[in-house]
Formats: sequence, structure tokens, C-alpha cells
Amino acid sequence: MSPIRTPRTATSVTSRPSNESSPRWSTSSKSSTAHPGTTPSRVPTVTLRLFAAARDAAGRSSEAIDAATVGDVLAYARTTYGAQFAEVLAHARVWVNGDEPADGDATVLAADDEVAVLPPVSGG
Repeated sequence: MSPIRTPRTATSVTSRPSNESSPRWSTSSKSSTAHPGTTPSRVPTVTLRLFAAARDAAGRSSEAIDAATVGDVLAYARTTYGAQFAEVLAHARVWVNGDEPADGDATVLAADDEVAVLPPVSGG
């Protein structure tokens, strides 16, 4: 993906030939590079996968969500899918990429991670 192009400010253009009718453009790395000692503010897009009763309560099996932590994903899901989903979630297991999240709701997510909600299943 190419960097975002932004127009130069008038103070950064030292001279421009008179026959040039369009503004001068430069590529800016400000949006894609963090300053040393800081972290980028971009929130990753992750996939929320819902199974069994969680899928039924939400009315869907998956959704792409912009979220930084597992807690952010679950808060979004509770708000979006309502009280019935929240009740199912209270008894469900949550996994990130097939494993228990190391830091619970505080587990930091990366782009393309998969957060799965697995309610208990009974039967025989």
C-alpha cells in the first residue's frame, strides 16, 4: 500500500515554475511511522467468531471489528448484540487464535487475530 499523499504547505514550497498549474505533492510518512518511543495509534481489525448460542443471540456467525484488546471486542459485542448475547457471554469461553487469552480481557490484539466466543454445549 502506498503512503497517503498530502499537499505541501505554502511555506514548504520554495519556488514553482510559472507554467506549473497543479499543486506540488509529496508523500508523507507521518501517518505510517511513529516517533521513537511511541506506539502507532492504529487499531487493528480482528474477526469475532460466534458459535452455537452466541451465534443465535447475535444473529450472525462472524464480524470484522476494530479493537485493540479482547475487552474492547467483548464490550462492542455486548453493546451491539444486546442483553441475550451478554447472558450467553457470561457463561462462554473466549479464545484468541485458538488459545486462551494470556491476559484475559486486557490481552492486546494484532491485525487479523480471531476472537472466538464458545458457549458451553450440552447433549450426547
